[in-house]
Amino acid sequence: MSENRLYPGLNLGATHGEAHEQAETTVFGFWVFLMSDLIIFGILFASYASYLDPMGMAGGPGPSDLFDIRSVAIQTAFLLIGGIAYAGVSLTLKYMQGRGKLIAWLIVCALLGAGFLFFEVKDFISAAGKGGTPQASGWLSSYWMLVGLHGLHVLSGILWILAMIVQIATRGVDDVVKVRLSMLGVFWHFLDLIWVGIFSFVFLVPLA
Repeated sequence: MSENRLYPGLNLGATHGEAHEQAETTVFGFWVFLMSDLIIFGILFASYASYLDPMGMAGGPGPSDLFDIRSVAIQTAFLLIGGIAYAGVSLTLKYMQGRGKLIAWLIVCALLGAGFLFFEVKDFISAAGKGGTPQASGWLSSYWMLVGLHGLHVLSGILWILAMIVQIATRGVDDVVKVRLSMLGVFWHFLDLIWVGIFSFVFLVPLA
């Protein structure tokens, strides 16, 4: 593949040899795969919207009863800062600044993701304690499904990060690891994108 056909952001730079061109097709293919995931989230957003009325809440607790906007804001900060931290991973990888620095940035991302999950699980437990369980209403079922599915994605991202740390420590930063880190970056930023939608539509709109 000629250099002028490579897209900035989907490759690593000519100094990375074969990984430079491998990342072009592999990462783009993974991005296309994530679009199918986006469709699933789109369906869940539509389901949530259809239940966002008194009938959908079936006389059960609603957003004002269950949502802690301060906690949601903290979760948002953790996740968005985690996305910024992954830029450190990408730059360290691109400019070959060493496996130690690469692992350090990945640990920061994992810790920020774990912080996000801590507050999200805490909110779920609090909601359940107030009667906000999935079976209480159609609205709560859609809320738990949408927000919970995103949380499972974040957990998957953390596990992927830990797997990459092990690979970097054992095999170094070879071409395979470089491409996988590029794919992980797309996934990690995808989670930010979905959360912005959740934060705006699931939490802010009902409270407004």
